[in-house]
Amino acid sequence: MNVYDFNAKVPGGEVRELSEYKGKVLLIVNTATGCGFTPQYEALQNLYDELKDKDFEILDFPCNQFGNQTPGDDGQIHEFCTLKYNTTFPRFSKIEVNGENAIPLYKWLTSNTKFEGFDGPAKLVLGPVVKAMDKDYKNNGNIKWNFTKFLISREGEIVARFEPTKDMKDVREKVLAEIGK
Repeated sequence: MNVYDFNAKVPGGEVRELSEYKGKVLLIVNTATGCGFTPQYEALQNLYDELKDKDFEILDFPCNQFGNQTPGDDGQIHEFCTLKYNTTFPRFSKIEVNGENAIPLYKWLTSNTKFEGFDGPAKLVLGPVVKAMDKDYKNNGNIKWNFTKFLISREGEIVARFEPTKDMKDVREKVLAEIGK
């Protein structure tokens, strides 16, 4: 299996086959509109602006599973992201990334990666919060919080997982390396 075996709904209910992105480097992100990491939308849009002409796409999957930080519907989420952060990369319908209602794409992503650990000062806050939700959080691939990112090769394979605390400069370097292959 690879990422091209999956599909996901876009706002309006249409199903998009991820095989439409075949041959592109992808960054798949579960996002939130009211999170401390929401300003990452700006860095993501900057990365997209820089690299979209080099067969690079960011796929935005809003999710409300972490602190109810994405309470709106698809239209409200889209309006927020486009007005506040001028995002232009593809956005999918709000989903669940963990549990029995997780979409198949995220079940595949989380079963084929491991939690990479939190970095920086945010780990002091996130660690205890995540541990309260999942005692075994360090030992499973479940998504821990908003803005977890997955880098996907042109062949549809998972290259890297980035937790939300990972510096976007590090994410950019890995994306550039993958584009350069």
